[in-house]
Amino acid sequence: MDATLPTPQTVHTATTAALAGREGFDERFLGVPVPVPVLAGVETVLLPYTHFSVLMRPDKRLAAITALGIEGAKLMDLDRSGIQWRLDPRLPEDQQTGERVYTRNDIDRGHLVRRASAVWGDPRAEAATANENTFHYTNAAPQAAKFNQGLELWLGLESYLLENAADNGRRLIVFTGPIFSDVDPVYRGVEIPLRYFKVAVFLQDGSLAAIGYVVDQTPQLADLDDVPKPGAVGDGVPPLGPFRTFQVPIRDIAALTGLELDQLVGVDRMPIAAALPSVRVTSAWRELSRPECLDLDFDLND
Repeated sequence: MDATLPTPQTVHTATTAALAGREGFDERFLGVPVPVPVLAGVETVLLPYTHFSVLMRPDKRLAAITALGIEGAKLMDLDRSGIQWRLDPRLPEDQQTGERVYTRNDIDRGHLVRRASAVWGDPRAEAATANENTFHYTNAAPQAAKFNQGLELWLGLESYLLENAADNGRRLIVFTGPIFSDVDPVYRGVEIPLRYFKVAVFLQDGSLAAIGYVVDQTPQLADLDDVPKPGAVGDGVPPLGPFRTFQVPIRDIAALTGLELDQLVGVDRMPIAAALPSVRVTSAWRELSRPECLDLDFDLND
């Protein structure tokens, strides 16, 4: 082990007790069942926190998917200062990505569950607990610093949907995770995903609706001297470029990740997903320049 890098953290029993009783993601958050998608044929561990859950892949030491319920009417603006990133004591240290991957480089701990989206509740203590829970390494993924700090559009889509599309008390479910591929560079024993996905699920006129989108950090990783260069982009993988976000058919996310997303594919509100149900993966991706560019088959002003 490189002596200049942090040694593994010690997990204390008291820390484990602090996470006891977490209910995690509520699959009936919208009033109809929307379970956490599963990943068939791969060992996973579901970890519940306050308002969200993380489905971990021990083989990757990263999440396969995170699941968050957002109650827009109860969102709070709480400070993050003083909250330290920490390992989850319910999972062995060698099955999660800790500080060793993020130290002395230009790689950020990128929140998968957006901190600001998880911080809601009544009383305030509930929101404060959720705030702290988002700082577990299980909710982080390695992202180039320039990429992580330039995701205004990617993050703003959640707020846009809460304000303009979500019924049922401004409630929204967000599934987020990495898209692993054979060309992801390996850095300090961990694969750094080149791309990430989100699927937002909400009620529109009383019916379940969902949209999917993808963002890419390949150009930013290529600029980091101490990170292996990403592998060659293969067929069917578009060169997305810096800070480019795409709305994509949810069926493409299912194909690229292996996650069971049939329920959400069936309610995808991207019109081309229904019009062209069998086109090649990535061929129907649509670049977004602002949240208003989302292609939805209903009028947000109705």
